[in-house]
Amino acid sequence: MSLNGTPIRTRHATPAIALVAAIAIGATGGGPAVTPARAQDSTTRGMPLIRDAEIEQLLRDYAQPVLRVMDGRHIFINAGTLFDAKTPNEVIGVFAHETGHLAGGHLQRLREQLASAQTAGIVALLAGIGAAVAASRAGGSAGDVGMAAIMAPQSAIMRSVLSYVRTQEDQADHAGVKFLNATGQSPKGMVDLFKRLSNEVLFNSRYIDPYMQTHPMPADRVAALETLAKASPYWDRKDPPELQLRHDLMRAKLSGFLERPDTVARRYPAGDHGLPARYARAISTYRHSDLRQAVAQIDALIQVQPNNPYFYELKGQALLEGGHPAEAIAPLRQAAQLSHNNALIEIMLAQALNATNNPKLAEEAVGLLRSAIAREPEAPEAYAQLAMAYGRKGDLANADLASAQAAFARGDLKTARQLATRAKTRLPIGSPAWVRADDIVNVKPNTNAKIQ
Repeated sequence: MSLNGTPIRTRHATPAIALVAAIAIGATGGGPAVTPARAQDSTTRGMPLIRDAEIEQLLRDYAQPVLRVMDGRHIFINAGTLFDAKTPNEVIGVFAHETGHLAGGHLQRLREQLASAQTAGIVALLAGIGAAVAASRAGGSAGDVGMAAIMAPQSAIMRSVLSYVRTQEDQADHAGVKFLNATGQSPKGMVDLFKRLSNEVLFNSRYIDPYMQTHPMPADRVAALETLAKASPYWDRKDPPELQLRHDLMRAKLSGFLERPDTVARRYPAGDHGLPARYARAISTYRHSDLRQAVAQIDALIQVQPNNPYFYELKGQALLEGGHPAEAIAPLRQAAQLSHNNALIEIMLAQALNATNNPKLAEEAVGLLRSAIAREPEAPEAYAQLAMAYGRKGDLANADLASAQAAFARGDLKTARQLATRAKTRLPIGSPAWVRADDIVNVKPNTNAKIQ
């Protein structure tokens, strides 16, 4: 279940959140917009995913109170929704709504409904073919009779499924308000966000068949939700200022990375001296303009918040991508320390170490990457960097294994098997590394196997 299409994923306990580049925020031009703080692949293959330490931590903090209420596993939220959300409470409302889907077991029930509909559709199709044959033998119009016999049941089945999905959405709205009340949070953000989304399609509503929609009609949905939400004792509760600032920084970051420089300049003009505006302009400057000027802007941000790990991360990323990996190491080490060794930052730090081509730094890179992979086992870039670090050390067996794991994480099973086969010839038979290589060699296509 997601808002506006492409999702962001979070898991309960130690949530892993991945942003998916949204069309609404400028994923146009020279390829997918997956730049923020080390874009990484993920298990949602076929979609351009954005992995960002700062935004993922903020979303964990948003989700944590709601997810304490129930044992959630996966939640999907759209990156465009994050960009459009004016307050943290709006995003928290989305989490509450999606948690309502989880609590209701809606995904599994929808699968069952679709399976039932598929069976009914096949029966209807066969019945229609039978009617066409019978009409033909009777000398009637086989085409007209057959088409009517096929299309009428199919349309009814589709309407039934969509009605079921609309019911699920309504149930998730109600459950979301209950979760927010249980955690002492306002449901106003959920209402505001859904109201804004409904306004986007309101002008088309006169031409929409309400029975062919996956969600309740916007005006009806918002009206019902608002009535329920306003009864909450927490309706007027505001977000803490420090959380609002983090939210504004997140939106500025998305703008700086995903939007054109002229758009960033209009959204965050030079006269705006607020921290989010300066953040957006610094990112845009490093990506599209002068690296030296960008580093100066980032250093000014660090002076304002010297304990913000993500400002150091940005400085390190700018220097690394600007061709200065040795200079990137210090700020990335600081970012890793301040973020309590965030896995994505550790991967970037290891990348900087590798990029210096200094074999003396390879051991540190291996340690960082093994630590990161333990928490991010599906990140191809981490395995690719690990292969490079092992290669710097002259450990070709583990370099082959890491390259095989990188290919496997990308979904390139053929290459993964070839590399794993070569790794097996270099590894001690029966060792843990040999077993991992053997697992890759013997994995069956079209499975969800995970090799760590």
